[in-house]
Amino acid sequence: MIVSATELRQNLYRIIDSVLVTGESVEIKRKGGTVRIVPDTAVSIWDRLEVHDVITGEIEAPWDDIWDGEPELGEPEPDASGQGPA
Repeated sequence: MIVSATELRQNLYRIIDSVLVTGESVEIKRKGGTVRIVPDTAVSIWDRLEVHDVITGEIEAPWDDIWDGEPELGEPEPDASGQGPA
C-alpha cells in the first residue's frame, strides 16, 4: 500500500494495525522520497486463518431417509418376458 505523509498522519493507528494484521508493508511518499513501515516478523498464513463452524458426526446419516437414487447394484432383475438381460 502506498500513502502520502498526510494520509499517514490522519490514519496512523489504522495503518499500523493493518501492517501488523496483514503483514503487508506500507510505503509513505514525501518530497520525492519513500519510507516503508514493515512488520518486525512476517505473519504466517496459518495465523491469518479464521475459525469456521464444522460438521461433526456422520455427514451422510440424514440422507438415508430421503435417497431416491438408483438401487444398489446386485443381481439384474428379469425383464417382462421373465428372462434376464440379453
